[in-house]
Amino acid sequence: MKQAPRILVLNGPNLNLLGVREPDIYGSQTLADVGKRCRDVAKTLGLAVDCKQSNCEGELVEWIQKSRKTHSGIVINAAAYSHTSVAIMDALKLSDLPIIEVHISNVHAREEFRHYSYVSAIADGVICGLGIEGYEYAIQHLSKLIKSPNRK
Repeated sequence: MKQAPRILVLNGPNLNLLGVREPDIYGSQTLADVGKRCRDVAKTLGLAVDCKQSNCEGELVEWIQKSRKTHSGIVINAAAYSHTSVAIMDALKLSDLPIIEVHISNVHAREEFRHYSYVSAIADGVICGLGIEGYEYAIQHLSKLIKSPNRK
């Protein structure tokens, strides 16, 4: 039996506090809720999902590097690292996997420093401002990219 393609869903700093951290911006659902929704939508698409979260930039980089051999695509909410981390951008670029960036809030309606993302510069798509539903949309689109015969 053929194994389902695996998607890596990465979450950056402070996302472990979803449901507690600024619920007026990020909502009341938790990171566990995000993981469940990701696994549920992936299952309907014939995909498997590995969800990980870290507050440490280096750990995120290591997971991205390892994903080159174990996963078919990446959904990433690098959180604050989106706006600061060349290291994460370089690791994502090196992965040579399709990448969808997700932000729960609309970063363009927030502080100016959040308007630029190093991840967006190399991502195949960006979803922001749609709450945790954005992860579901990201997995749906990633499924199309993975199954596309034109994907490198």
